[in-house]
Amino acid sequence: MTSRPDRSDATRYVWLSIAAAVLTIGLKLAAWWITGSVGLLSDALESFVNLFAAVFALSMLIVAAAPPDEDHPYGHSKAEYFSSGFEGTLILLAAVAILWTSVPRLWTPQPLEELGLGLWLTAASTAVNFAVSRVLARAAQRLRSVALEADARHLMTDVWTSCGVVVGLLAVLATGWLWLDAAIAVLVALRILLEGWHLMRGAVGGLMDEALPAGDLATIEGVLDAFRPRGLHFADLQTRRGGHARFISLKVRVPGDWRVDTSHALLDEIETTLAASLPGAQTVTHLEPVEAVIPPQAPRETGQAG
Repeated sequence: MTSRPDRSDATRYVWLSIAAAVLTIGLKLAAWWITGSVGLLSDALESFVNLFAAVFALSMLIVAAAPPDEDHPYGHSKAEYFSSGFEGTLILLAAVAILWTSVPRLWTPQPLEELGLGLWLTAASTAVNFAVSRVLARAAQRLRSVALEADARHLMTDVWTSCGVVVGLLAVLATGWLWLDAAIAVLVALRILLEGWHLMRGAVGGLMDEALPAGDLATIEGVLDAFRPRGLHFADLQTRRGGHARFISLKVRVPGDWRVDTSHALLDEIETTLAASLPGAQTVTHLEPVEAVIPPQAPRETGQAG
């Protein structure tokens, strides 16, 4: 049994991300054009990554929303991991482009112009990204969407990137050291590399059917513990996550003299309880007699040895 969130709701949030990316690209490119700052250029390049990633996330969410079919009996929810991996790849490429542009400017710094207006434009784009990131993060948690979660994390990285660039430009204003602009851009690139690695690592983990996180496993054990006093035993618990869905399988062992209908009613109750405790959980249970594993003990013979 399972509860399936509405994927069409998730796609509406991706359209918000696309709109924010287009707006921030315009603001950041204007800031770079006015100032000539490579720090602001690096920030604008990452916004292009945001746009491409959001468009790809939209396509993957459409695929993930498709119902199970003959070729995909478990559904298409894993498509969201391709979005996360693609976004991680784009982030890595953007970081390389930033390093390629910025490192030479460490030795040949260029004068900056109209920093005041450039900083205001950057601040406006940062506020947009921060607001959209928080909206996406809440939606990702509610809809259990890997694609929205990746997009929210990336936008938040963009926020910190922009803050770093602003700090670098303010430092240039305060000290007159033009090389600080390029140095901040290099630090931004290294931070982007780290975020890209985290996103790709998460995508690979999902595609490789990693077990559910410790918190989910603790919830499952709590549900099973509530049934153990009723004479049930559990074994071979296996879990994995596929996008918004959680998959659980386990063996349920009951006394062999129980009626079949009674035992299956308990299996339905277990699956329903797990689905309520872990939204999106799809549970497969296998019924076994407990005596097949734990044979009844023979009564002990009593008496004194002669």
